Amino acid sequence: MRIIAEKDFENFVNGLIARDDREVVGVQSRNSHYVFDDLEDAKDLALDYDVTILPPKKYLMPQTEAILEYEKKKGDFSMEPLLEVEPRIIIGIHPYDLIAIQQMDKVFSDTYEDEYYLDRRKECILIGVNMQNVSDRSFAASMGTATTDSGYDLMLTDLGDKYAVEIGSSKGSDLLENAKTRNASSEEVEKVEEVKRRVKEKFEKELEFSPKELPTLLDQNYENMNFWEENSETCYSCGTCNLVCPTCYCFDVEDVNEITMDSGKRVRRWDGCLLEGFAVVAGGENFRDNRAERYRHRYMRKGKYIYDRYGDIACVGCGRCASQCIPDIADPCRVYNDMKEMEAE
Repeated sequence: MRIIAEKDFENFVNGLIARDDREVVGVQSRNSHYVFDDLEDAKDLALDYDVTILPPKKYLMPQTEAILEYEKKKGDFSMEPLLEVEPRIIIGIHPYDLIAIQQMDKVFSDTYEDEYYLDRRKECILIGVNMQNVSDRSFAASMGTATTDSGYDLMLTDLGDKYAVEIGSSKGSDLLENAKTRNASSEEVEKVEEVKRRVKEKFEKELEFSPKELPTLLDQNYENMNFWEENSETCYSCGTCNLVCPTCYCFDVEDVNEITMDSGKRVRRWDGCLLEGFAVVAGGENFRDNRAERYRHRYMRKGKYIYDRYGDIACVGCGRCASQCIPDIADPCRVYNDMKEMEAE
């Protein structure tokens, strides 16, 4: 663990910005909300934020991207893959988002290796920050994601007039090489651990049982359509809960032709299982056209399906879905607690 003074940290970040080999993004305040955005000055960083609107996955899996272009010329048809990789440093990632990225790494390197995601991931340096403030809709402490010991290249902890910096990889070590740092004292190491302990006490929302019980609980309530219909009654099927989620990775693919029909691009963009057309297949059949079934699928995916395949609960408790849902029916903490309470009655 290293220690860097606040002013030296600013100089370190501004030095990264001044380099031309990597884009630097960080958490900043925008109209009373927090976002990951291009960073122009270290003073713009807001590392005491509670939660960002969108997770940092948007830099690894863009909302929209062209994956190939095609052209027909004089009877010949050609296709050329497109893969734009911007080397990038992301500053200010909370532990729950780092854990979400680790889940995404598993998904995109599974049976089919997605080079579009993986190439961006290889060229990305992740600088995490331990939380100081907590969103009122977050329950990350219950999910074991309020802190993490992995998934970062560097991890920052605010100690007042200085930052403690934990090094998680050789990329992080190399990045820190030219920064003015010193070794942490035993007292400073203990202070970091104290910060991590204290942040867990700041969460007001909590899952009232172990998340390890979720796969079994959901399996037992899969056919309980009264529960799913009652909870999804006011759902708009807008898909916002999917789109702000740090572990959702579904996408749609569309060929976009030029008006001449002689050329075009294949584009993929974020998709979500709450959207009415998500499960439409060839011939127009929709095998999940019922709103309650789509609603159920979202919770099953978070608490059981991903667990069955990878051993991870795919809800990291960030609270984004709950805070962005207009009818306020997307809160996993409430839904899971209600399900558990109903089972106990």
